Amino acid sequence: MSTVQNLEAAVEQLAPEQRAQFRAWFEAFDAHEWDLQIEHDLGTGRLDWLAEEALGDLAAGRCSDR
Repeated sequence: MSTVQNLEAAVEQLAPEQRAQFRAWFEAFDAHEWDLQIEHDLGTGRLDWLAEEALGDLAAGRCSDR
């Protein structure tokens, strides 16, 4: 049995209150991982094209700044 299968089986055994607690923990964990990835991508310039595209759209009148 894989680790994921073990985790799935364990989660299935949790009481509803425990599942809610686990869900809240996992959502926070996942959000933190996402934040770290975004910070990394920003630091390496990987998302620069998005800012350039947005600024180009703004300059061309295709959007507003409000």
